[in-house]
Amino acid sequence: MKNMMTYKDYYGSVNFNDDDNVFYGRIEFIKALISYEGTDVTSLRKAFQEAVDDYLQVCEESGRKPEKSFKGVFNVRIDQQLHRELAIEADRSGVSLNALIAQKLSKTIAA
Repeated sequence: MKNMMTYKDYYGSVNFNDDDNVFYGRIEFIKALISYEGTDVTSLRKAFQEAVDDYLQVCEESGRKPEKSFKGVFNVRIDQQLHRELAIEADRSGVSLNALIAQKLSKTIAA
């Protein structure tokens, strides 16, 4: 991923503010707003990792389950006709609509 760091299955954005001469980012793909900053790449990476560790520790101490970056579930709004055609294709193929969509998306990514 462009302009991203990873740590413990979490993704952190990498941005630069030229006015303040600082790197900054946030943990992406979760609802919680967790940000961090550093003056160089090394300090930014360290701040990101500390932010993830702090988030996980706070969740553990409060008995909350930490959010996962990708749950494997998302909603897609499509035209009714396309929905109908996909549902019919799935039925004829003997698979669920979810399975059909996953197959089609996998083929698209692999191409």
